[in-house]
Parts: sequence; structure tokens; C-alpha cells
Amino acid sequence: MLHYDFEWSVLWRYPYGGMFIQGIWTTVHLSLFSWMIAILLGLTVCLCRMTPLRAARFLGGAYVELFRNIPLLVQLFFWYFAAPSLLPRELELWLYGNVKDLGYLVAVIALGTYTAARVSEAIRSGLLAVPRGQYRAAHSTGLSGGQTYRHVVLPYALRISWPLLTTEFLTCFKNSALAMTIGVLETTGTAAYVDSFTFHGLETTTAASCVYLATSGAVILTMSRIEKRMRIPGLIRRGYN
Repeated sequence: MLHYDFEWSVLWRYPYGGMFIQGIWTTVHLSLFSWMIAILLGLTVCLCRMTPLRAARFLGGAYVELFRNIPLLVQLFFWYFAAPSLLPRELELWLYGNVKDLGYLVAVIALGTYTAARVSEAIRSGLLAVPRGQYRAAHSTGLSGGQTYRHVVLPYALRISWPLLTTEFLTCFKNSALAMTIGVLETTGTAAYVDSFTFHGLETTTAASCVYLATSGAVILTMSRIEKRMRIPGLIRRGYN
């Protein structure tokens, strides 16, 4: 019968404790930077899809279909292994020789552009749910098309889309674990790294799982409170108290 000796002290023993803290912090800012890219790019793509310009609608739709239907892991590998080879030789050598955290930079770009396609659809669903009366009311007050979107429609749509955006942020946060495949020592990567030295993978992966679970719970609680304050009367709400 197999016997396993638990040793939870590996989680805080030097130098592994500090490595875990650094890994958790890397997960946090990797997710936040990727999310900022996703929001800005996703909003831009969404507006392109909603514009009357046919070329802009085509480009927006092509972006969503391309990035949403290619697995994130494949996109990570493309940005890390293939994309640099498409650059001029001098720039490629400079990139590998001078960018210290190339894996981290690639992870932010890949995760941000991938999530942007999903964020775009979340915001678009909110825009499509805005009652037409809001447009007419804004126009009746003398607002232009751009002012109507900026001051009336977008704030309304973002409030409708808030639950979907919360889900997409959590997905972005959990997808950051894939960055370990290109050498980024975030939470999951750190757990695997410590396991390779201590052979206590059960403890390290359990700790990583608890980090993701606790962080996701905190985000859901925070976003739910914000959503309650932002709720639009008369619209369907989420099923929590």
C-alpha cells in the first residue's frame, strides 16, 4: 500500500514561502494587466461591430471569430514561439536578448487579446439589450450620436453586462495559469516548480487551488455588491440575496 508523508510546512519554509507569495502576486498583476487590455480592446471591437460602416463590422466580427475560436494555449505558443520569428532578424535578436520578462509580456498580450473577444460579445449583448426608447430620449434632448453612446447607451449597457463581465474577469484570472507553459512563475507555475524540488505536489497544488478558490470568492462577493448598487429596476437580476 502506498504511503504519503504530508509536509505542509513546505508552503512557508524558506525559500518556498516567499516563492509562493511572489507567484500569487504575479497572478494578480498578470490578470489585471490582461483585463485592462481586454476591456479597452473589447470595447473598441464591440463598437466596430455596432457601427454602420461595413468594413468596421467585418473587421470586428473577424477579430471575435479568430481569437474566440483558437484555444488560448495555442495563442500563447504562437505569440511566444512563432510571432518573434516573423520580425526582422535584428529585432528578433534584440527581443530575446533585451526583454527580461518576455514570457510575462507575451502572457499579458495573449491573455488580453483572447479575453477581449469574449468581453466584446458581453458588452455587445448589453448594447443590444438597451431599450430603443433610450436612444430616442437622448436624441430628443439634442445629443449627437456619439454623445448618446458616451453618456446614455454605454453606461446603461455596462450595467446590464456587469454579471457577464464579472464572469469574464474570473475566466481571465483562472486562464492566467496557462502562462506557466511559457515559463511564467505565477501561482500554478510556482506550485509545479516547488513540487519539482520537494516532491510534495499534493500540498503545493492544494495551496494553489485554495488561492484560486479564495480569490474567486472574494471577486464574486465584491462584484455582487457592486452589481446590487448598479442594478437597473425592472431588469432581470442574478439569483442571489
